Amino acid sequence: MSNSQPIAGVVPLDEAEVPLTTAYPSVCYFGIGRWLGQLYAIRWPNLFIFRLGHLLAGACIPVSLNLYLARVGPFSAIRYLLTSRRVVVLRGMQQQEQKSVSHDRYDEIRVHVRPGQEWYHAGDLIFYRDNVETFRLEAVSRPEIFRRTCLEARTAYVATKKALEEQGSAA
Repeated sequence: MSNSQPIAGVVPLDEAEVPLTTAYPSVCYFGIGRWLGQLYAIRWPNLFIFRLGHLLAGACIPVSLNLYLARVGPFSAIRYLLTSRRVVVLRGMQQQEQKSVSHDRYDEIRVHVRPGQEWYHAGDLIFYRDNVETFRLEAVSRPEIFRRTCLEARTAYVATKKALEEQGSAA
């Protein structure tokens, strides 16, 4: 980064892609995790904190721990990286890019909570352009927060790109 940067942390679009934030999928990324989430959500008999789901959650700690370790393991680690230009799915300790979507390739993001994800406070983020799905992030923890951050990054990217295009055409 050069010392001639006028505003700290702000990088021109043509200069660099800047990481903004990272999100990680929940253990409900795996089918068995979603199934366990459905079991943990059982509220019967619903007497204060005494619920069947809570007992099952305690009994399934070894399975849940294995799911967590599989989620962050060296070969299967998955993370969702939001940059100044795009949203990227990275896998493994080497952070190899699996897929990505540029901020100008979507105009809306919807949260879809599948059965078993609600207990984990997770959901899928589905990216749309003109009501056509263009990209999907599965089992994002606290999806509404990441959704808003993606939309804010998109707004900044698209506005800056448009201003640069107008400036280039005026010159």
